[in-house]
Amino acid sequence: MRILLVEDEILLSNAIKAILERNGFLTETVYDGISAVDYARGTVYDLIILDVMLPKLDGFEVLQILRKNNVETPILMLTAKSTIADKVTGLNKGADDYMTKPFHPDELLARVGALTRRKGSVVLSELSYLDITLDFNAALLVCGGESVQLSKKEFEVLKVFLYNPTMTITIDMLIDKVWGAESDVTDNNVEVYISFIRKKLKYLHSKVLIKKIQCLGYRLEEAKC
Repeated sequence: MRILLVEDEILLSNAIKAILERNGFLTETVYDGISAVDYARGTVYDLIILDVMLPKLDGFEVLQILRKNNVETPILMLTAKSTIADKVTGLNKGADDYMTKPFHPDELLARVGALTRRKGSVVLSELSYLDITLDFNAALLVCGGESVQLSKKEFEVLKVFLYNPTMTITIDMLIDKVWGAESDVTDNNVEVYISFIRKKLKYLHSKVLIKKIQCLGYRLEEAKC
């Protein structure tokens, strides 16, 4: 089950992510409204947890844009604003539920559970693209009956690509999703892990390539015969 968490307070975002992932939810984090719109329109999520007070676009604006773009993912508004007027605004713009800070982890999990059950989501144990499969439980890359073990970071990097197989993935996006926005990881670090994954794809004789798109990032492609 996959959740997009949009919260600009880094410590709170990390705490919420830890709670969710301890309970089996794959959680991606962004910290501003524009990134929230980009991620929510480009990827399928089971739930979006959306703060109201965000830089660039506030949560109400994000909510309105997503609903106008036919993004039907359940949205839980999470904010310090507790007035009835604010709650009504969020619900009228298309939110599915509304919770105020501070909150108890049990309440958060109960609301997340209710919204994801309503959607009928399934927890994924693997992802496939062309001739490869990524086994979430064992962190194995599988192709044609053969498999190779991935390191934790190799697994996380490849998972970003397989969740977004038709997108060009920027280096900033990889750093954000795999290492965190506050990390001191450089472009060279990312390129090293891309190189490791390429070698393992080659070892498995896979058709999948990770192609560098100049000045943009990387994208999965099928090798031409």
